[in-house]
Amino acid sequence: MCIISFSYKTNPDYPLIIAANRDEFYIRPTEPAHIWEDAPQILAGRDTERGGTWLGVSNKGRMVAITNYRDPELADSGIFSRGQIATDFLQTEVMAAFFAKDLQEKRDLYGPFNVLLYDGDKLIHYNNITDEIMEVPPGIHCLSNATLNTPWPKVESLKDSLQKVLEKPDFSDEELFSILSDKTRAADELLPSTGVPLELEQKLSSVFIGFEGYGTRSSTVIRMNGSSWDFTERTFENGQPVGTQTFHFPIEKKLPR
Repeated sequence: MCIISFSYKTNPDYPLIIAANRDEFYIRPTEPAHIWEDAPQILAGRDTERGGTWLGVSNKGRMVAITNYRDPELADSGIFSRGQIATDFLQTEVMAAFFAKDLQEKRDLYGPFNVLLYDGDKLIHYNNITDEIMEVPPGIHCLSNATLNTPWPKVESLKDSLQKVLEKPDFSDEELFSILSDKTRAADELLPSTGVPLELEQKLSSVFIGFEGYGTRSSTVIRMNGSSWDFTERTFENGQPVGTQTFHFPIEKKLPR
């Protein structure tokens, strides 16, 4: 379970701004964000259990982000790892819309997912349960574990918080990390009904999650300015911050602003 808020083509200096949390079981082995030795065009964290990633960028100006789709009646995993989708996209130069169309044709091979695909020109969202491919319009958006901009309380809250931060001309990364640290849970009457028990629905309703054995493992702030990715990741263990690292990752070809 994750949440990804982003501004797309609303800021003249940064066409793409991302503030995202990755939620996962604490015991699942993970490497923090780094430039991959076996694929040096990729900057991303890595799930060492299956080898893929949940959020990453490339030096070709590409970005990808994956979330699970929450429905306990659906099989949670497939023949292929969802994280491999992200790795494959960052290693190719296929346009995002064509990549999504190929995914659509083999959607049953993966567990339920959402994916955001940015190829330096267009931003595409695909959900293999609703089976809809859409070009994301400019604006403030948020994706959790339903589909893009589903009005869950934490989705609406994080969109509003991101909008307020970005209204400041000199907003900081720390302000973006601050909105990602919100542990406020939604009132019972506002909770979505996704098929999990009410107690679990409550625990999953905050932007920053933490309970027995599961929670937010990392928060990531990314800004793309056309010639580079400014990428900062803050990692957590059992809900406590253990490190922050920042990368200035050049893009080999200048992208439109």
